[in-house]
Amino acid sequence: MEKVYNPFDNFCSVLDKAAEAINMPKNDYEILKHPERELKIAVPVVMDNGELKVFEGFRVQHSSLRGPCKGGIRYHQNVNIDEVKALSAWMTFKCAVADIPYGGGKGGITVDPRELSKKELERLTRKYAAGITPIVGPFQDVPAPDVNTNAQIMDWFVDTYNTIKGGDFRGVVTGKSLATGGSLGRPDATGRGVSIVTEALLKVNGIDPKQTKIAIQGMGNVGSVSA
Repeated sequence: MEKVYNPFDNFCSVLDKAAEAINMPKNDYEILKHPERELKIAVPVVMDNGELKVFEGFRVQHSSLRGPCKGGIRYHQNVNIDEVKALSAWMTFKCAVADIPYGGGKGGITVDPRELSKKELERLTRKYAAGITPIVGPFQDVPAPDVNTNAQIMDWFVDTYNTIKGGDFRGVVTGKSLATGGSLGRPDATGRGVSIVTEALLKVNGIDPKQTKIAIQGMGNVGSVSA
């Protein structure tokens, strides 16, 4: 039987190889192969036609050794716990490489948002936010937009969180709309980063951008801005 690809197993394999390359003792990194916390929740949503559907939601906190966990929330039909674990682990390293005082976190819901109305999407988001509220917060775990989520999703999340906590905790997420305290330029930031890194890579290798062809996988928020 063909082995099914597991993104978190792949992360652990890369970690082992990297540690071996720099002669790092296993005791110094073994903890990073085990996420601190994994939460799986049921997300019940009453659809516009009155039918009740229950979706699966996840939030994984990989490491808080350097500070509060940080990472996006994605809505996609292929989201599963192993993908979320792997992405949360990579977030730990991304924050460390950039020397940002955060650890790695990630979340998601197994859903195709294209099949939901705006009202269904709002109900889904609010149920998910309520489900993970006990483990997130400005000094604990800070979600953000990711695949198929945006400022509107973050605004619904904040509103739900504030209602439950009884206060103003807009710092619980990043990527909010400007009206609710978001940052100017945030929607384009990831794609702009891709273009800046690409330009730097071409310069270092002496490659003329005008003589170069590229391939972009996907034309969502990141792909379109990068293009």
